[in-house]
Amino acid sequence: MTPEAYCQQKTRQSGSSFYYSFFFLPAPRRRAITALYAFCREVDDVVDECDDPLQAQRQLEQWREEISKLYRGEPEHPVGQALLPVIHAFDLAQEHFLEIIDGMEMDLHHQGYENFSRLSLYCYRAASVVGLMAAEIFGYQNRQTLKYAHDLGMAFQLTNILRDVREDAQMGRCYLPADEMAHFNVSFEQLQQGQWHEGMTGLFALQAERAEGYYQQAFARLPEEDRYHQLSGVIMARIYHRVLEAIQEQGYPVLQRRVSLPRRHKIRLALHCAWQEWWRARHQ
Repeated sequence: MTPEAYCQQKTRQSGSSFYYSFFFLPAPRRRAITALYAFCREVDDVVDECDDPLQAQRQLEQWREEISKLYRGEPEHPVGQALLPVIHAFDLAQEHFLEIIDGMEMDLHHQGYENFSRLSLYCYRAASVVGLMAAEIFGYQNRQTLKYAHDLGMAFQLTNILRDVREDAQMGRCYLPADEMAHFNVSFEQLQQGQWHEGMTGLFALQAERAEGYYQQAFARLPEEDRYHQLSGVIMARIYHRVLEAIQEQGYPVLQRRVSLPRRHKIRLALHCAWQEWWRARHQ
């Protein structure tokens, strides 16, 4: 299996909404974003699938070494090999790869987050850095687009946190700020056990409102001249934003089930968004 085929398989198997946005990219950019996403899946799987924290730590260190080898032109892992032409073609910064690994390490040593200020560093490393790298791959003319990419990454991660609240709790993790949980009188044990508490509606609504704020800030910051360049990111945003809306419309059922969109719905959203942006670009 070639490095590119390995990355394609890793991306397909993830079932992520991101997969549907990659189809609209030219082949070189599609290969690049697929390789980047495969890297993100690899390091995320280290933390989620390894039961031994010491072994997981060693694997993250191995990924740091792989990134060092990548920037020396000597990658060994298929993902590193697929990334080799990408980092030069799109000028991807080595420190951004390392920050993503740092974000996964925060999961490995997870102790919760006292407030949103502390949580925001995790969101930046886990998602906004990926957004900044994706913006480089998609292409842009106006550096304001990087602010859009940062905010969109925050919005994605906050949506994930709300959507996966019980699943994370059952893994011993909580990404809801502790001060906000205390304000609404919600305990970590209630989240783990799926016990509904009247304060949860307010707590979850606050998280949704914060995510919505980042979506709206991101959309407002995207320069008109870069909208079509950033089409894949806009499609991702449309799908993720719809998930957030579904959570709100269904009354925050995140302790009972993981709210998601059917595959056909994701494809329909992607096609509709692509058509809208094409029409918009043609009629500027």
